[in-house]
Amino acid sequence: MTETDVPTLPITNALTIDVEDYFQVSAMAPYIRRSDWDRIECRVEANVDRLLALLDRRAARATFFTLGWVAQRYPQLVRRIVAHGHELASHGYGHQRASELSRTEFTADITRAKGLLEDIGGQAVAGYRAPSFSIAAGNLWAFDCLWATGHRYSSSIYPIAHDHYGMPDAPRFAHPVVNGMLEIPMTTLRLQGRNWPCSGGGYFRLLPYALSRWMIRHVNAVDAKPAIFYCHPWEIDPGQPRVAGIDLKTRFRHYLHIDRMEQRLDRLLCDFRWGRMDEIFMRSRTSSHPGVAADPVMVAR
Repeated sequence: MTETDVPTLPITNALTIDVEDYFQVSAMAPYIRRSDWDRIECRVEANVDRLLALLDRRAARATFFTLGWVAQRYPQLVRRIVAHGHELASHGYGHQRASELSRTEFTADITRAKGLLEDIGGQAVAGYRAPSFSIAAGNLWAFDCLWATGHRYSSSIYPIAHDHYGMPDAPRFAHPVVNGMLEIPMTTLRLQGRNWPCSGGGYFRLLPYALSRWMIRHVNAVDAKPAIFYCHPWEIDPGQPRVAGIDLKTRFRHYLHIDRMEQRLDRLLCDFRWGRMDEIFMRSRTSSHPGVAADPVMVAR
């Protein structure tokens, strides 16, 4: 199938930014102690401002899944995100994997983050994304905690097989989980009996741009669904300090093509329509909505 076989449909896709700094990435945890975070050069504010300027130029809106740790230290940045018309959502407080926390610890983390973001941003926070997509078969109880703390949707499951995360048997598109809670998984392309990642992140930097574009267009046209794309502020920052002593896999995944990322992102904003998660998925919850599965998918309690 060629790219011309899959026409672009007037679907608005969801653009998401995971607001964390380069030293907070899960793969860096073995090399950077959490207790050292406050002593490390922080570049997240300047990088988010660059993204806000880029989004303004292309008249695009996005959802910013923001760490409570970042919001607490850069409250004006949170207010600028809101002032520019973007959705403010939670990435938890301290970028701890949900799968590594107990129910009590997880509830404390998401409650702290949500409270900080709402106090600073001045608006309700409905959405949550687990660090490293760390909700899967072993901790589906997290949805109960999210619902109980006032979250109304999650974007925390990646339906692929990966060495750090993934739930390949999970539904590929937005679906109810518990009560009124909606899970909006990261976008995959179904091909040859397998889910292939096409949601951004490191894959977007690794793959040729034309292939990433074709995959998103395929999801829009063949599945008739909005795609979810994500990136991080540090991915557009080739000047970030290099972390010493990291293994080859981490170095490859983290630094590959970060010098090209901003230009690629600009092309992506031109090639598709982009909006906020809440406006795409939460305004209508009927079965006719293009982003939401018609039947509830219950999770293990």
